Amino acid sequence: MVRDSELRYLRRCVELATEALDAGDEPFGSVLVAGDGTVLAEDRNRVADGDRTRHPEFELARWSAAHLTPEERAAATVYTSGEHCPMCAAAHAWVGLGRIVYIVSSVQLSALLAELGVPAPPVRTLPVRDIAPDVAVEGPVQELVDEVRQLHRRHRTGSSDGA
Repeated sequence: MVRDSELRYLRRCVELATEALDAGDEPFGSVLVAGDGTVLAEDRNRVADGDRTRHPEFELARWSAAHLTPEERAAATVYTSGEHCPMCAAAHAWVGLGRIVYIVSSVQLSALLAELGVPAPPVRTLPVRDIAPDVAVEGPVQELVDEVRQLHRRHRTGSSDGA
């Protein structure tokens, strides 16, 4: 269960997703937090330059492999605005990161994008548990779902009111 004290990390994910959107990118943001609550690293989506692998969750997995011991990785939590895609879920599991907490599920996001007429991605959208069954996963976090949905709506339509 997501504790109230963890909402600050998720709110930071929304801020990072907003930064990504304001920079002309897709609105995703993620924060890597140590077992003691220390923020270790954070990133936002950077795929607008054409490299579709520049997801924040993937970058945090790579950062953790370079900077943390296996024990530190296992104790860490990745907070993120959207559930990991299959690429990011695999990277997360391969480097041995701990828990994932996401705001919007892949099912919720897929439904919104379909509603907005966005073509399906080239890779099937799957829940993290289907890719990395041993990773502890929590989400969606309903308190922030509408904020993230509005960022994606704004990215795709230029409007946050559904128009």
